[in-house]
Amino acid sequence: MADVSVDIASNLGTVRARIAAAARGAGRDPADVRLVAVSKGASPEAIRRAHAAGQRDFGENRVEEALPKMEALKDLEGICWHMVGHIQSRKARLIVPAFAWVHSVDRVKIARLLDREAEAHGQRLPVLLECNVSGEATKEGWHLAERSLWATLTSEVTEVASLPHLEVRGLMTMAPWSADPETARPVFRKLRALRDHLSGTVPGRWDEFSMGMTDDFEVAIEEGATIVRIGRAIFGPRDG
Repeated sequence: MADVSVDIASNLGTVRARIAAAARGAGRDPADVRLVAVSKGASPEAIRRAHAAGQRDFGENRVEEALPKMEALKDLEGICWHMVGHIQSRKARLIVPAFAWVHSVDRVKIARLLDREAEAHGQRLPVLLECNVSGEATKEGWHLAERSLWATLTSEVTEVASLPHLEVRGLMTMAPWSADPETARPVFRKLRALRDHLSGTVPGRWDEFSMGMTDDFEVAIEEGATIVRIGRAIFGPRDG
């Protein structure tokens, strides 16, 4: 869990200032970049401190960790939970009633399960399609590092986009970690090119890019990120 000595409010202020500077440097409005504070490993109290500092969007990676936190924090007004981690089929039924956004739809099977659960709950769930455009074997998502594979994705994405209780809003990716954030730039550019390909072939909204984390979010913003997922820079290093 995040250290109680971490000054979360100060960290949030620093991150927000960096987001604004990166956006302005790219000729963008900082208000067009949503900050999701990734609270994996953070205690409910740490999340309360972030909420008190004005943060409203929080991202969780694991359902089993997230649900007890949500219960402990259900009194907080305006809080918005994002699922940003890999979704196991057997846990899909737990996602829909708990999360307002899902960033990590990485296969048709998961999309169908989420659609079915959204129908059961009378919801229409905003989702992003997770795409592995870096080719890194450890990353989840549709494997689309080679552009020759993009055409084969069209039928699957068309099916997901047609599911009546899901609202496909865009794409998500993770770049390989590097001490040099510039190494992530080609990955983010490739995701944008993939979006352009899909938007020209599959009807729907493709306006959201969830990309950029603690080590590379400024480059991601320069390349068009509309959502950045930042944990360590806000809550401090995680244990383990």
